[in-house]
Amino acid sequence: MESHEKKTEEKFLEQKRISSEKKDEEKNEENPKPKSKKEKKGKKPKKKIINFLSSNTHKYEELTQIFKKEFPDIEIRQVKIDLPELQGYPEEIVKDKLKYALNTKAKGNPILVEDTSLCFNSYGGLPGAYIKYFLNNIKPQGLYKMICAFDDHSAYAQSIFGLQKNKKGGPILFIGKTEGEIVEPRGSFDFGWDPCFLPKGFDKTYGEMSKDEKNEISHRGKSVNAMIKFFKENPDFF
Repeated sequence: MESHEKKTEEKFLEQKRISSEKKDEEKNEENPKPKSKKEKKGKKPKKKIINFLSSNTHKYEELTQIFKKEFPDIEIRQVKIDLPELQGYPEEIVKDKLKYALNTKAKGNPILVEDTSLCFNSYGGLPGAYIKYFLNNIKPQGLYKMICAFDDHSAYAQSIFGLQKNKKGGPILFIGKTEGEIVEPRGSFDFGWDPCFLPKGFDKTYGEMSKDEKNEISHRGKSVNAMIKFFKENPDFF
């Protein structure tokens, strides 16, 4: 008899426990426990950043104006460091700039550098990569006077961007080239030799064009578009 009563009591207690657990489950479903801040935030996606080493604000503006249209999620940061003006062929200069840049405060994100050339065919490609020195000393008017010593005023503008992820990765080059001629300066003198370079097939110098017009056909526009193509083909670069 005692054993039967004990079993009855145990059965009653078990049913009571099950009933209580069921009520707790229903309560939790109606009033779920709020998620912690950590659970709400989740894991943030890694921010995509490229460090562009240049003290030239105009170059940076043209670069970002073109690039951001295709990749608004990639931030290009200007790091104002004056890289050494190296000697050699443009492609080698860009590679050497990258080597130097990877040992500066800009390391940590992929590095981007650029070298620009203005090449007079009658001078065998000079001033070329040394255009900055010529421009600083003789200005656009002086460049025009230089070319006037020859009948051939043809020239081409070239932009080479160099991208490198880190010291282990190799350099990736993007080259843009626009044919034209050197003319008497016209238009805005805000940006380098723009007023004396007339692109082939146009009646406006770079200096007379709007930003959008210039970016559409310029040497820099072409090299940036080559870089855009690379990122489209290599979405996992970062």
